[in-house]
Amino acid sequence: MAEAFAKAYGSDVLEAYSAGLAPALALAPLTHAVMLEKNIDLGDYYPKEIDRIPGRVDLIINMSGYELQLGRSAPVEEWDVADPIGESEETFRAVRDEIEKRVVALIERLRSHQPVADKAGVKRRAG
Repeated sequence: MAEAFAKAYGSDVLEAYSAGLAPALALAPLTHAVMLEKNIDLGDYYPKEIDRIPGRVDLIINMSGYELQLGRSAPVEEWDVADPIGESEETFRAVRDEIEKRVVALIERLRSHQPVADKAGVKRRAG
């Protein structure tokens, strides 16, 4: 969800990649459904391992709830967001809305050139 929101709203200031420590085999159907409610189609999105993120990373957003041991020098921003897997459609919507709010706030910080120190999952474009 975060990658899709970042690409939809902030492609002028960031290049986002979503990855996980132990990614699922596929996106949950409810993830697709609740994102379509925001007119964002996740058709080309798929779970990826964090090692598949290309190039230099300026910022990592961690929503896993676990401390990351990545070997990358990028600052990590911790986002306390519930995992909706196995929960109701309303929970998926609430999580979607929380992620959207946080992504928008990150994009606003990047646009205003405020520091993004110690935050996660986003590769910021130089420029």
